[in-house]
Amino acid sequence: MKDTVTHLLAQAVEALQKQGLLDESAAQSINVERTRDSDHGDFASNLAMKLAKQTNSNPRELAQKILAELPQSGVIEKAAIAGPGFINFHLKKNAYLSVIDRIRHKNAEFGQSDIGHGQRIMVEFVSTNPTGPLHVGHGRGAAYGDALARVLRAAGYDTHSEYYINDGGRQMDILAVSVWLRYLQRCGREIQFPENAYQGNYVRDLAAQLKDKAGKSYCIDTSKLFKALPAAKEESIDRLISRCRKHLGDKDFRVLFDVGCDAMVDDIRQDLAEFGVVFQAWFSERSLLDNGDIDKSIKTLEENGHIYEKDGAKWFRATDFGDDKDRVVLRANGVHTYFASDIAYHYNKAERGFDKIINIFGADHHGYIKRLYASFEALGNSPEKLEFLLVQFAILYRCGEKISMSTRSGEFVTLRDLRDEVGNDAARFFYVLRKPDQHMDFDLDLAKSHSSDNPVYYIQYAHARICSVFRQLEQRGMQTPETAAPKNELLKEPQELDLLKSLSRFPEVVESAASGFAPHQVAYYLRDLAHVFHTYYNAHPFLSSADDVRLARLGLIDATRIVIANGLGLLGVSAPENM
Repeated sequence: MKDTVTHLLAQAVEALQKQGLLDESAAQSINVERTRDSDHGDFASNLAMKLAKQTNSNPRELAQKILAELPQSGVIEKAAIAGPGFINFHLKKNAYLSVIDRIRHKNAEFGQSDIGHGQRIMVEFVSTNPTGPLHVGHGRGAAYGDALARVLRAAGYDTHSEYYINDGGRQMDILAVSVWLRYLQRCGREIQFPENAYQGNYVRDLAAQLKDKAGKSYCIDTSKLFKALPAAKEESIDRLISRCRKHLGDKDFRVLFDVGCDAMVDDIRQDLAEFGVVFQAWFSERSLLDNGDIDKSIKTLEENGHIYEKDGAKWFRATDFGDDKDRVVLRANGVHTYFASDIAYHYNKAERGFDKIINIFGADHHGYIKRLYASFEALGNSPEKLEFLLVQFAILYRCGEKISMSTRSGEFVTLRDLRDEVGNDAARFFYVLRKPDQHMDFDLDLAKSHSSDNPVYYIQYAHARICSVFRQLEQRGMQTPETAAPKNELLKEPQELDLLKSLSRFPEVVESAASGFAPHQVAYYLRDLAHVFHTYYNAHPFLSSADDVRLARLGLIDATRIVIANGLGLLGVSAPENM
């Protein structure tokens, strides 16, 4: 419906352009929105008010000229000027009836569009260090990122999803040492395990697998390993990493490193797949060194005049691009910084020719954004190509009490724990029900409840109810919209019109969710649609209605079933036929 009104306005603008009253850019100002008050019609446009400034004319007078050029339409009851120059459109009561056949014809494709015109978009999300299982905070980023990728694809964008494996750097070294120390404890060595090593039971599990995976024993003398370590915890763990490397040798330390890293990446990959999140690519940080992208990106910055040397290190002139301070990319000891890897990864992304690069970060990484924008632009890229979306942490509540967690200590609720408790569907829906940059309180008891207060249950129940109606039809041998053509014009009840209007909104919601990187809009829409359906279901009979009325109503609720299933699919949530 919105497209129809927009098209009519475009024809009116074209007519006024031919008269020389509007310039060539006028069509870009066309904007149509649904009204909040039905007294003001179904749709409204502020086109005349926007163009009045450009044409130096009275908005109401310009609105009148636009109305005079509106083509005749079978769906418009009337179009009227309101207020300072709004144009309100009142649709005929039967205007929405065609949406039923359109939905049932397109079926799973209803809601899809081509507003993206095939633009190539990369969405990188989760990308946590593989130092432990995914926790509930990572789960929110996973649910949001995957839903966003699905919505973008539905809107016609060529969308590529990617997980960046942070398999280099200090945290991975700490995991390798943690695994080895637990392994030594299994060998009977008396070792005081560092407080700031990784404490979780999964580290013990990795240690138990070490011998089989490595193919040799690492139960060697460690008498000098812990002597005279610094008192400061972080300095102590760094010294321990250095000694372990020296004690074992680079080759065997790399074996330890790979055993821990590979096991955790496999675990994360499986966990996400079970959650319904499947990436098109898993990109290794270490590959940036192997393929030379770190050196290439730093060289490009040097050639562009954005690198200088100080105290033996190489610094990026980040302050030239709005960052708070310049950043080291190559230390005096010849070791690249973590930031250098980030620069190289975005250099690699840009080289792959994406039209838009979306990074979904945890809110605790907001401090990295300025420097990444700076380096991306310094490499010669347009900063408009880069987008950062922040995801706030999810706080769990059970019986009204907050559940605490901490990653390094190992005392945390994993994503797998959450999925086991509330199920994938509830987890995914609750995660995307709020804007990602808003703090989220996840009520475990609500997520498990079978009540209308639980939004995902309420929506899924609507789908199951409709499926139940059609099962009863089959059992009774009654006609269905597949065996006899419905007479949609018989749908005249107020609740039927409300449902038709709600169904017609779905493509607009998907487009808006894609344009605003806001899949939560789909969740809100489904909740509203479910409410409209349940109200209709409770007010009117289906199976006991007269034949023609029954067929029309069955066609309407079948269209509702399709839209609910399509919407839930965009969020990675199932549409059960039985509940």
